[in-house]
Amino acid sequence: MKNRFWLKRNSKEILIDVLIFGFAALILLVAGVLVWLSTLQIPDLSSFEQRQILQSTKIYDRTGEIMLYDLHQDVRRTVVPYDKISKHLKDATVAIEDDQFYSHHGIDLKAIARAFYYNIIGGELGQGGSTITQQVIKNSVLQREKTFTRKAKEAILALKLEQLKSKDEILDIYLNESPYGGTIYGVEEASRAFFNKSGNDLTIGESAYLAAIPQAPTYLSPYGNNRDKLDNRQKIVLQKMREQGFITSDEYEQAKNENVQFQTQVVSGIKAPHFVMYIRELLAEKYGEEALAERGLKVITTLDYDLQQKAEEIVKRRTETNTKKFKASNSGLVATDPKTGDMLVMVGSRDYFSTDVEGNFNIALASRQPGSSIKPFVYATAFKKGYLPTTILFDVKTQFSTACEPYDFSGEPPCYSPNNHDNKFTGPVSMRNALAQSLNIPAVKTLYLVSIPDALKTAADMGLTTLNNPDRYGLTLVLGGGEVKLTDMTYAYGVFANKGIRMEPRSILKIEDNQGNVIEDNTKTKAERVLDENVTNMISDILSDDEARSPLWGHHSVTWFANYDVAVKSGSTNNFRDAWIMGYAPNIAVGAWCGNNDNSPMQGLSGLITTPMWREFMDYALAKMPKETFTQPYIRTDVKPILRGEYVDAGTLISASQATSSEEDPLKFSDIYNSIHSELYYINRSDPTGPNPNNPYSDGQFKYWEYGVEQWKKNTFGSLTPVASSSASSTPSAPPTQTPETNRGRTRNRN
Repeated sequence: MKNRFWLKRNSKEILIDVLIFGFAALILLVAGVLVWLSTLQIPDLSSFEQRQILQSTKIYDRTGEIMLYDLHQDVRRTVVPYDKISKHLKDATVAIEDDQFYSHHGIDLKAIARAFYYNIIGGELGQGGSTITQQVIKNSVLQREKTFTRKAKEAILALKLEQLKSKDEILDIYLNESPYGGTIYGVEEASRAFFNKSGNDLTIGESAYLAAIPQAPTYLSPYGNNRDKLDNRQKIVLQKMREQGFITSDEYEQAKNENVQFQTQVVSGIKAPHFVMYIRELLAEKYGEEALAERGLKVITTLDYDLQQKAEEIVKRRTETNTKKFKASNSGLVATDPKTGDMLVMVGSRDYFSTDVEGNFNIALASRQPGSSIKPFVYATAFKKGYLPTTILFDVKTQFSTACEPYDFSGEPPCYSPNNHDNKFTGPVSMRNALAQSLNIPAVKTLYLVSIPDALKTAADMGLTTLNNPDRYGLTLVLGGGEVKLTDMTYAYGVFANKGIRMEPRSILKIEDNQGNVIEDNTKTKAERVLDENVTNMISDILSDDEARSPLWGHHSVTWFANYDVAVKSGSTNNFRDAWIMGYAPNIAVGAWCGNNDNSPMQGLSGLITTPMWREFMDYALAKMPKETFTQPYIRTDVKPILRGEYVDAGTLISASQATSSEEDPLKFSDIYNSIHSELYYINRSDPTGPNPNNPYSDGQFKYWEYGVEQWKKNTFGSLTPVASSSASSTPSAPPTQTPETNRGRTRNRN
């Protein structure tokens, strides 16, 4: 009883001690904060009307001598009275930026507490909590570094400013000071630049767009590649306007469906505009919009301006021809240095300033279907697993969907039996010729043999960033069923050029502050081996083989280089929406795309669409560089027959050969005929270089592939049975043990 009394007494005493300690700690904390605040040097608001002097960020080419763009050389700012600004824009700004604007006194304690919590949890000052008043202070008086000290000063000055100016005056300053991207500041300049009208005449939909942009004016630029993100944020603005009673439900529906058209971007004094805007977005993401406006950065990029100028001229001229002949109104071209990872050229459209094709949209960063230009990554995966350029695949009509019968070639979903580009089938063909001639059925078979996840891993390791969901894709992936970026594809092909070593992509070499101090140095390259060198040698050897690809392109076609080793792979989509050509020499990778930004089809597909511009640029670039050659691959011969190019069992051939010399035993041609099987009869997908499968029928695709081969045999040799010796002379000749296209030991012109 006594013990319980003392326990209760002790618990109460402990609780009291905790409360006393907590209260004392709170007093000390408050006192500490007050002391800290008293030490802060708070600027006088008399400087409020004096704008900070902006030190402009400048972007240069790789030499550091040619200035591509001065971000603030043509700053445009027009201050207009409060009553000359659209009420819709005022309401939209309050709704998205500070919904408590008219009720707080300069700071929003709930927003600050929320931001403080997330910043502590996240470990960095990334979460905002600023009111419109605080943002006015930040833009006009304080340095913009992200520190707790600056935030404290900002809050104190915001409270003071609310005592000096009315809400309308504060909102007026904010709207006349806000950045809208590039050199545009204030709603009046933004309204005229974007919509060619005064800020007083904006519709609700237009107002919502303008209110959306200041959060991230570079990333959310209507002229960049994130237009979908801007559209989404505009919808959020409209929704908040409705929720807060600024617009009615009818006005919301009308504004949501409003067709808002942006004017053509006006940018003067800019070189390599698509590349510059790409760099600018990278800088804004890393350093923030404020740093670009104030810190006076000098940015040395990787751009080769001579190559860039030539590429822009070629793309514009060639695309104008394509527009007339093929209704292909736009093009893009990217060049990289495989040995450093440097982006040398980026052309995102035929004309950055064109209104006809949304010229400011950068097609080099857009996701498009690559067609057959994706195939080398699949074959590279096969070579990693032990397959060889000599490996035999049957290019025969094949049903790949196990939901259909092997003989069902109706084309009705879910059946899948693709054709080749010429609707013809070759029969047994080497992987070399299958890739060089871009045959579809062997490519689909190769993807199945290596597996979709493994092929995607190879592509990702080499630099493709958009094919990251194996469950999304089927066997159509190898024919271009996914979507990729021209920049990624060019870097990835550069891995083939660099013998399996992937260089980290690089577009900025160095950044200096306005005092000349280096704040970012990327001059040291970063490398990672992602493919065996011999695998890339095989791919380069195939893609530079004029003889192997001659059935597709013709002998000594536009893709053949007499004096240089150049590997080439084209790609196109069945719906006539995308035409690609990817190519590389050992010291440069170049990719080009043609089509229409709106994804409308071209008028037919032809090698004449994209190849001429790619070839013209490649000729110019190669002439500036030292001549280098590809390394010949090593091809193993100590492998099973089908991997080394034989699709008839050697033992059966020997037996048949012996039979022909025996008067007692006639030629057993039917034994040879019956020994011809599909690839899965000889290849175990989990161990392709190992022994033949014990039970090939266990593979779900086996009967489908086997049916295609059986039909090919019947069409090629007829229905065969053992024949008597008297009729041996009329027996069809045995099929070859090696396809005539294997092209072993070929030589190339190395003039």
